[in-house]
Amino acid sequence: MNLIIKLLVTAVVAYFLSYILTGIRFDGFTSAIIFAIVLGLLNLIVTPILKILGLPLTIITLGLFSLVINAIVILIAESAISGMTVDSFWWAFIFSMALSLITSLLNGIFTSKD
Repeated sequence: MNLIIKLLVTAVVAYFLSYILTGIRFDGFTSAIIFAIVLGLLNLIVTPILKILGLPLTIITLGLFSLVINAIVILIAESAISGMTVDSFWWAFIFSMALSLITSLLNGIFTSKD
């Protein structure tokens, strides 16, 4: 049940962030749900590989390179989804930071600790 709640929170936050951030667009809420599912799969598969490959840069930048990795994952998700558009890397960077912050707060509120 927690997984479904987390996916819905991510989809809702991403959809509403597209209204605030002009460089991010979804064709509809269905595209946002697909984005949340694809993002979850990419975070399971691609993100660990990128973090291992980027470990030296992450150490040198004291962890800030992980923000770049998150933006890259957003761009990969955007290329896999036809109903989503990201204008540039910087929009993906801002979107990934806002999405991470807001979903972390909301997941802490809506999901149980069981």
